[in-house]
Amino acid sequence: MTALRRPAPWQGAEAIGQAARDCLRLEIATYPKPGLVSPVDSGAHDDMDAAIMNRSADALMPFFARLAAAGAAGAAMAGLRTIGIEAETAMMAATGGVNTHRGAIFGMGLLCAAAGFRARYGAPGTLGSIVMHRWGPDIAQGPVALRSHGTAVARRYAAGGARAEAAAGFPSLYHIALPALAEGRRLAPADAEAARVHALMALIAGVEDTNLLYRGGAAGLVFARQQAHAFLAEGSVGTAGWRARGIAIHEDFVARRLSAGGCADLLAMALFAGLDAP
Repeated sequence: MTALRRPAPWQGAEAIGQAARDCLRLEIATYPKPGLVSPVDSGAHDDMDAAIMNRSADALMPFFARLAAAGAAGAAMAGLRTIGIEAETAMMAATGGVNTHRGAIFGMGLLCAAAGFRARYGAPGTLGSIVMHRWGPDIAQGPVALRSHGTAVARRYAAGGARAEAAAGFPSLYHIALPALAEGRRLAPADAEAARVHALMALIAGVEDTNLLYRGGAAGLVFARQQAHAFLAEGSVGTAGWRARGIAIHEDFVARRLSAGGCADLLAMALFAGLDAP
């Protein structure tokens, strides 16, 4: 896939929607990713592959554009939710009923709305800070999907999940993912994929991913974090043999049916937020 380019200018709902789609596709194309779908294999997922996920990303592009336009129009959270529900319906139609990107619809969708809001009103700060100040209280207090995996995990493990992350302005995005992308580019300046792998490992090590909790419980989350920490401590993508070590971790995740889906969403969102940098 070609390198991501910041929409020029960083405005226009369609350009924002296309950039969001491209970031999802770039995350899908990355390998190795512990337990996650890539063009190489389906990871720990029996119901999806890279082709299905790419169809999902393409189907979501017009809805990301609509969310950007809604943000530019000053829409409240209720209006964004309505578009998000329509996006989920389109995703399910494109994938034959497989939940490929529900988390990304929420997180990436909010960033698109914030990008649209900034383009219209010139709001300062990060896209995450716009989300927090503009829609944060409504995100935190809004309706909860009673049957979602994230809700079940939040009840059982008192995990904050995507809602808490968004309401706080996506701290994992700005304190973990974006700095890790920059560090990965320093470690492997000629390998953009390596930088993405490094950022994903940093996210797995530092984020309480509700997908990991749902699939593996507390023990699964601890195992995942330990594996990611070890990869980083051994030099990450800056050392010879990093790809073989990454593949071995991926295979261990698959054997345990673990998948860091929340971290994958955050990686795609970090690629998008990185386009917003001056």
